[in-house]
Amino acid sequence: MSNNAFLSYQKIKNNVSKVIVGKDEVIDLMTVALFTEGHMLICDVPGTGKTMLTKAFAASVGGNAARIQFTPDLLPGDITGVRYFNMKTAEFEFVPGPCFTNILLADEINRATPKTQSGLLECMEERQATIDGTTYPLPHPFMVIATENPIENMGVFPLPEAQLDRFLFKTSMNYPTAEENTEILLRFASERPAIRIEPVITADEIPALVSEVASVYVHPDLINYITRIVEATRTWEGVALGVSPRGAIALMKAAKGFATLSNRDYVWPDDIKKAAVPCLAHRLILKSSHRVKKDYDAKIIEDILHTVSVPTESDIFYSKR
Repeated sequence: MSNNAFLSYQKIKNNVSKVIVGKDEVIDLMTVALFTEGHMLICDVPGTGKTMLTKAFAASVGGNAARIQFTPDLLPGDITGVRYFNMKTAEFEFVPGPCFTNILLADEINRATPKTQSGLLECMEERQATIDGTTYPLPHPFMVIATENPIENMGVFPLPEAQLDRFLFKTSMNYPTAEENTEILLRFASERPAIRIEPVITADEIPALVSEVASVYVHPDLINYITRIVEATRTWEGVALGVSPRGAIALMKAAKGFATLSNRDYVWPDDIKKAAVPCLAHRLILKSSHRVKKDYDAKIIEDILHTVSVPTESDIFYSKR
C-alpha cells in the first residue's frame, strides 16, 4: 500500500497550522472526514475559529469552495438552486446553488428552519440534488463542514436526528490555552494569515486518496469489536435510541482514516477508540431525563469503551489476513 494519503495529510495539517493554533485533533478529524467521504459538524461558541479553520482547510485542499450563511429566512432552493423560465429562450433553465462545489461551509446551520436544513440531506447522503423532479449530480469530491452555535436559544433550531446522522463527526474547537491565545495574538498583530494559504493538494487527487483509505485492512475481531460497541449503545441506561447501522459503518470508515493518519495500512483498536466519541456520541438519542446533562452522550460512549472488551494484540497481530 502506498502512503500518498499519509503524505497528503501531513501537507494539509502543516498548511492549516499556519493559520490555526493548537487544534491538531480537529484538523485530524477534518482530514479523516475528507479521506472517507464524510461530513463534519463543529459545535462551539462564537469566536473560537470555526469558520477560519474551515476556510483554511478548504484553501489547502484546492478545488471549489462555497459558503452559505444560514438564516431563518433561508429556503431550500437557496442551497440547491432553482429552475426558472427564461423569457428570451422560452425554456426553463437551471441555476445551480452553492451546494454544487467541492467543500461547502454551512455556517451556523442551526439558524435555519428544519425544512431548510433538510435540503442538505440528499446532497450529503447521495451526492446529488433534485430540483423540480430533475436530479443533478454534485461535483466529486463533495464535503459539508457545518458550524453550530450551542449557546443562543432565540432564533435557532435543533438539527433533525436524520441530519445529525449524516455527519461523520461532531466536535468542538474549545477555548485555546493561554500560550495558544498569545500565539494567536502574535499571528494576527499585523495581517490575516489566512490570506497566505495556498493549496497543497488538488481536488483531482482526492478520489485516489479515498480509495487508498478504503483499502485499509480491518481484522474480523475488530469488526466484531465495533459491533459490540454499537450494540451496547442500544441497551445503555439513559439512551432512547442507540447507534444505527449507518453509524457502525461510519465508525469503521473513521477507524481506517485514523490508521492512515498513523501511516498504517491496518486498523488497530486505538484507531476505533479515537474515532468513537466524535463519530458516535451525536448519533445517540437520549431519554428526556438525561438530555439536560452536558456532554452526557460523550460520557456514555467513553463508559462503553471502558466496558466492552478489546481484542488482544496477539489475536490481531499474529493472525493471517
